[in-house]
Amino acid sequence: MDNILNATSGIEDKLFPSKITLRSKGKLLLIERPWVMGILNITPDSFFEGSRVGKDEDKILKNAAAMISDGANILDIGGYSSRPGAQEVSLAEEMDRVIGAIETIKKVFPEILISIDTFRSEVAKKSVQSGADFVNDISAGTLDPQMIPAVGKLDVPYIAMHMRGNPSNMQGQTNYEDIILELLKYFSEKMNECKEAGIKDVIIDPGFGFAKSLEQNYWILKNLSYFKTIQAPLLVGLSRKSMIYKKLDTTAENALNGTTALNMAALINGANILRVHDVKEAIETVKLYKQLYP
Repeated sequence: MDNILNATSGIEDKLFPSKITLRSKGKLLLIERPWVMGILNITPDSFFEGSRVGKDEDKILKNAAAMISDGANILDIGGYSSRPGAQEVSLAEEMDRVIGAIETIKKVFPEILISIDTFRSEVAKKSVQSGADFVNDISAGTLDPQMIPAVGKLDVPYIAMHMRGNPSNMQGQTNYEDIILELLKYFSEKMNECKEAGIKDVIIDPGFGFAKSLEQNYWILKNLSYFKTIQAPLLVGLSRKSMIYKKLDTTAENALNGTTALNMAALINGANILRVHDVKEAIETVKLYKQLYP
């Protein structure tokens, strides 16, 4: 009998697949198939040179147009590199980098969704006022205690990533007893904190490469399905990271094939959003994934 019930449940899941809804500024957003988030770094020093567009409006628009044409569901705008050893960026400089980029893109492509990649609440507030639809915080509020309360008043989804320490010291903080259990506990507590602050929709990001060793990154990816117990959309950012190019003894510039392979693994294990440098290839991966798992 149990087997029949389980089989029936599986059929129902395929006939009526669960859909994810998000609310941003009064708009209802529907994730019916995995989304692809394209990375636009308004920085001179992000780890992958191909993602750097600086403050050149023509280059920003050219890269944004290409990603939108390739099928990006959302663009992620960042003005502060989080790679280990990156230079400090003042609040004024980060603000100057991202606000102009958001306004420029929204003027030409008003329908495209934009997330602001920042750990500073002041940047998040100004970015949303300028057109951003999501806040993407690598520290989930740990680097700015005003972030979560601020997002609670902005009426946009919040992407909360797991990280220990900060980008300059995080790689010395990889001592976990059970990394999966510790991340699950972290996100469970973070979800409660966000809900208490009035944030309606939270997206969780395990933070590949942030305070994790190479082996820990792969263990998280292998066990990604456990994060579905948090009952929040799951964002995965693997694109061209050192966990790929170091394992393949290559460089970030030559890590696209490895990125595609791991993105497929992430989708199979439950990822709802892929954060990538290469939108076209990620969209193709999603299409093939949906062919296998309609």
